[in-house]
Amino acid sequence: MSAAQTQNDQEQRWGCLESLGLSQRELVLAEALQMEYDALARHRQDKGPANTLPPETSKSSPTRSEPSMPRRVPSPPWNNLQQGVSGSDPMLNHVQPGVSNLSRSSGESHGFSKEPRYILDEWESDLEGTAQLLSKGLPSLDEPPPPVPPRNPVSQNDPFIVHQSSAPRDVNLFTPEVDQPKLSFGDTLNYDNLNDSLSKLNGDWLSPNRSRRVNGDKSGKAVARSNTLPPQVPPRTYLPLQKSTRSQRRVSVDPVSLGSWSNGFGYELFQLSEERDEEVAAFCHILDLLRSAYPCNDYSKNAGFVWSPCVAQDELQQGLGVSIKVTVYSDHFREPLTFSCDGSSTIDLLIYQTLCYVHDDLDMIDVDDYLMKICGQAEFLKNNQTLVGFEYIQQCLKFDWDIQLILTKRSSVNMELARTTEDDDTPSTMNHSILLQERPIKQTVTREALTLLLDTFHNEAESFLLSEVELPLHVERLVQSVKALCTSLAAVETPDITAALNQLPACPCRLQPKVQKDVSVLAKRENRAAIVEKLTAAILDLVELYCSTFNANFHTMPHSSRSTAPIQEAGMVTNVLSFSVYAAHRIPITWAASYENFFLSCSLTHGGVELCAPQHTSKQSVSKYLFHLVVWDQRVCFPIQINQLPRESQLTVTLYATSLPPPGGAEEKSKQKRSIEALGWVTMPLFNFRHVLTCGRKLLGFWPSTPGSGNARSSTPNFSQPDSVILQVDFPTSSFEVRFSTPAPAEFSPQYEFSRLDQLSQRQLHDVLHKKSLFWLTPEDRRLLWEKRYFCHVEASRLPLVLASAPSWEWACLPDIYALLRQWGCMNHLDTLGLLNATFPDQECRRTAVQWMDSISDPELLDFLPQLVQALKYECYLDSHLVRFLLRRAIGDVRIAHYLFWLLKDTLQDSQFSVRYQYLLAALLCCSGRGLRDEFDGQCWLVNILAKVAQRVRDSSPSSRQAILREGLEEVKQFFSVNSTCRLPLNPGLLVKGINIQSCSYFNSNAVPLKLSFQNQDPLGDNINVIFKSGDDLRQDMLTLQIIRIMNKIWIQEGLDMRMVIFRCFSTGRGRGMVEMIPNAETLRKIQVEHGVTGSFKDRPLADWLQKHNPTEDEYEKAVENFIYSCAGCCVATYILGICDRHNDNIMLKSSGHMFHIDFGKFLGHAQMFGNIKRDRAPFVFTSDMAYVINGGDKPSSRFHDFVDLCCEAYNLIRKHAHLFLNLLGLCDLIYTFFHPLPRDERAGSVGTVVNALHNKPADVSWAPVPGTVAGEVKLSILYKSDKLFIMVMHIRGLQPLQDGTDPDPYVKLYLLPDPQKTSKRKTKAARRTCNPTYNEMLVYDKIPRGDLQQRTIHLRVLSEGAFWENTLLGETIIQLKDLTPGHRWVGWHQLGTRGSDINR
Repeated sequence: MSAAQTQNDQEQRWGCLESLGLSQRELVLAEALQMEYDALARHRQDKGPANTLPPETSKSSPTRSEPSMPRRVPSPPWNNLQQGVSGSDPMLNHVQPGVSNLSRSSGESHGFSKEPRYILDEWESDLEGTAQLLSKGLPSLDEPPPPVPPRNPVSQNDPFIVHQSSAPRDVNLFTPEVDQPKLSFGDTLNYDNLNDSLSKLNGDWLSPNRSRRVNGDKSGKAVARSNTLPPQVPPRTYLPLQKSTRSQRRVSVDPVSLGSWSNGFGYELFQLSEERDEEVAAFCHILDLLRSAYPCNDYSKNAGFVWSPCVAQDELQQGLGVSIKVTVYSDHFREPLTFSCDGSSTIDLLIYQTLCYVHDDLDMIDVDDYLMKICGQAEFLKNNQTLVGFEYIQQCLKFDWDIQLILTKRSSVNMELARTTEDDDTPSTMNHSILLQERPIKQTVTREALTLLLDTFHNEAESFLLSEVELPLHVERLVQSVKALCTSLAAVETPDITAALNQLPACPCRLQPKVQKDVSVLAKRENRAAIVEKLTAAILDLVELYCSTFNANFHTMPHSSRSTAPIQEAGMVTNVLSFSVYAAHRIPITWAASYENFFLSCSLTHGGVELCAPQHTSKQSVSKYLFHLVVWDQRVCFPIQINQLPRESQLTVTLYATSLPPPGGAEEKSKQKRSIEALGWVTMPLFNFRHVLTCGRKLLGFWPSTPGSGNARSSTPNFSQPDSVILQVDFPTSSFEVRFSTPAPAEFSPQYEFSRLDQLSQRQLHDVLHKKSLFWLTPEDRRLLWEKRYFCHVEASRLPLVLASAPSWEWACLPDIYALLRQWGCMNHLDTLGLLNATFPDQECRRTAVQWMDSISDPELLDFLPQLVQALKYECYLDSHLVRFLLRRAIGDVRIAHYLFWLLKDTLQDSQFSVRYQYLLAALLCCSGRGLRDEFDGQCWLVNILAKVAQRVRDSSPSSRQAILREGLEEVKQFFSVNSTCRLPLNPGLLVKGINIQSCSYFNSNAVPLKLSFQNQDPLGDNINVIFKSGDDLRQDMLTLQIIRIMNKIWIQEGLDMRMVIFRCFSTGRGRGMVEMIPNAETLRKIQVEHGVTGSFKDRPLADWLQKHNPTEDEYEKAVENFIYSCAGCCVATYILGICDRHNDNIMLKSSGHMFHIDFGKFLGHAQMFGNIKRDRAPFVFTSDMAYVINGGDKPSSRFHDFVDLCCEAYNLIRKHAHLFLNLLGLCDLIYTFFHPLPRDERAGSVGTVVNALHNKPADVSWAPVPGTVAGEVKLSILYKSDKLFIMVMHIRGLQPLQDGTDPDPYVKLYLLPDPQKTSKRKTKAARRTCNPTYNEMLVYDKIPRGDLQQRTIHLRVLSEGAFWENTLLGETIIQLKDLTPGHRWVGWHQLGTRGSDINR
């Protein structure tokens, strides 16, 4: 054969192998290693006599006399791969002709697949097509295909050459490179690089996007592969199966043993089905049952389009009892039809009224055959709802928009999002979650690669066993092969492996003081055989441990052979809990150089509460065996019995170490204080999803300890980071399973009337029950609540406080708790949220909470959906009642499914919980059906394109940004040439068909957000304008806007419409998202700039701008009214949420007078700092130009009093619902500071009292108004409660100017008469230069017996503060308290008179 032919043959062979994702370097490393083994075998045969080996040894070790990769004509990639990596396994060298690529069925030859491109990533192949290929000569089940078949389309002409698809597609931000660097045959080979080859061998089979490019882009971002770590979602092996029907689905949680692969040891690695994780398999079975309850022919739960959201009955503030003008478009008539109807009319009545204009005879017309669609949105109105009951109609009435609807036939509506019969027949699977993460995907070692490593070890062990000379060389190679195996198995060196290796002499790769010193011991073959036997057993144990820990797609034994152990109830086991800690593996070399005295702190918790004192290990240093590790080999015993453990108990292990001092002298080191640092932690449940106590050996990956990471901690080990430290622990094993069975509720659980308690107990219990959060309960409060729990049923919403006071959640205490739950009155939806936080992990408690929440309406569920998604963190197991509830509601409503998808996808940013959310996202996609999955896939594709465009615009110079933006938007244009329409993540009702490049621009802020204008798919609708941000974390904006939206709903339900502007903001991934644009609105800066450079320092700009856009008097007054209400709402909302970084660029004003805030990067009091100075020193923003609009001029007016009262009313309404917002923020694991009781409410005697050094000296009065006249009015709020008298001085109006014509500096002074000692004086601060001051100060008198209240009188004086202690009396009044009702707030205006006037009440 010529050199040219040989080279061509090699290139063809490499091309076939590279189609599977294997570079030349990786295959050469594997092949060269095998060739080296073969050469060594031939050298041994040539050197020794032929009859040296015993007969049984010769049979078990066949001679390999030729390379494992024959230079022949190109054969199928799979066969080449088998020949290249199998080595000693003759079964793997079996060649079956005619095998083509398994990426697609033979029926698919086009470039675009029906399967979603960016979410599901085409992992599922056509099962029928695969079955047909099997009948034509594919390997049998004993010889399975690669773990993930390559998905490149197969040419019908050449079954072996894989062609790249020209489809403009980009699955994720992370795409593997196609062109791999080539390795010259002269490169040096070593064992340390072997694992890199095997890692690539494992991982690149799982790189299905190798040929996918967007718009012909030739350079994709390479997927980073881990050398040793398992994936977040393990790789699945897709075996050819017949298409399943629902009746054929699995009913067992046990994975099925489908195939085996034997190796040189005579044992087999069994191939497992995709649900090899027991918990995942059980979850898939639950999904099957859940989906079967909602068949595709149930159109009430499978509409296939988006319903328009409704509002609650108590939110109907607009349109009740009034006539509403409606414009209806339809194909039935040429011109739009405009008519008026009552707001309480139902939609079917509206349809009937519309059809009356078209048809003379409606007897044959069925109204249900028609639907009303919102003009410009892909949303439909439910026929049985009232017109004003829709959120869209309320918005139109609020902002004076025209109500425009489209009448359409139901049969003509596109139902592409509906589930089909094929969707129902597809079994539940977790495949849809593989490539949803926007980060590199980690892979486990595959069965094929591990077989190669085991063969390597087998060869080296055989050589060592048979060696007579050059023993150190064979020892070195044997240790190297063991190290290569351990490296691929997560770099874990078990104590059994260490003990076996210690019987070998020292070698360059392993120098230990405990190794075998006497080399002569190895001269005897039986000693060498004993070492090999121990080493082999230890390696097999490690393989089994690896498979069970990392859910590999193979196992050392079939799962079906697992026997069922007898069960013992956990409540009956009195043994103390204990386990053994062996070592921490994969210690970074930097830790060895920076820390010493490593130790572990082990604690048991339930709901964040420690069950006993933490236990600590001894302090150890880093050791170097095969790898760096810290060995403790110590038993940890907790002073708690197993029957005292709650079912949801969690074990948390934290790794600490002492930092080494920096280099220096001994004296300096001794003076320096050395700190103990937390380096990592890991948490695991003690009972698994079957409620069985954990046992056996476990590997746990540490999460790095980072400050400010929140209170929520994942119960999933950290195997997502390539350098995570792995802890090896051993739990006791026994011949039976310790199972925690749920006890039945107790039969006796009385309910007593609250009035049966004595007065003192009633008062104490009442005060505790009205605390807004369980985090404010003291130990005494908890003791009182649990002792009096049978008296608390009258306060149904206080159940979280009562349950948080339970002394224990162990098995023996659960019957009483469950009986209390069973008899408790049903809580409302808002209060139920309090039972879903981390404090209540109990499964029955959370089941009850979800049961009470089941009746919540879909629009109300959307209000709290972000918090419910966050609450999934606190579920102990993958399957939970909350998960089922959310999936069930998502199946029945496309809008809920849409927002749930983006919320789950956004939470993948949280590395701690990404595994949990990835499975849940896969479950949602499984329940959604193919149509909705295609839609989500298109949305992700569009977001990826926009993110890259936004990043390029942001990174470019300001002068070239517009050109780069237009160039990048051409990719968006090309996207719409492939996808005719796409819904925006902001709202599933926003359906767009293209982009108006000429109308797009960007904002000149730090993040350089894009202003995008999309073409509406509805020809009657306007363009849809949105803002796309890249580089900003919008999750905080989402939370802030959500809470403001809930505040607005509370105000409306209480009858107070604050005219708030509510807009949507949605995070679509790490550092990117979309924001809705509000039309006809400008920033305050832009408005002020219209008045010149000094416009920001003037008071008139806002008033003049509103006057310009509202020229008539009525229009301007309406705009001012909108401004007063919306400004008050913004002040209250920003104050409560502690929103900082407020300036005239993030406050906007609509031409209709509605004011609103944007950009919420700083909240909960996290203010912008300049050094040690806070930029935001005011609690909220209220400027002089805002006051100018409210007052109608420069001076304060009574309208400003109305504005302040409006703020107070709005604030108090929110304060009544403080527990709701505490629950919302608590579920988000945030620290909150603004919903505490006001200090003046708690410190009665001190707050409101001003210390005056001259309090015994009466003030001099220099001038007073004319006696006998009315000098103004004062507004007070008076309340007597718990022996305290609260007097809030609110406003004063109508004060007279001073004698010189200037406005006074008024303040209020109070005395509670009789007061002969003058000790009851209280006074407010002084207002400056106003006749209409506002104070809102609380003055408190404590220790006022109820019997003395009727004898008391308030003497109130208003004085003007003057220089040199000369105060001017402006007015006074006497208020009798004899008619004041305790517990009732008395609010009213009181006339101020002068001496001689009637000022008595």
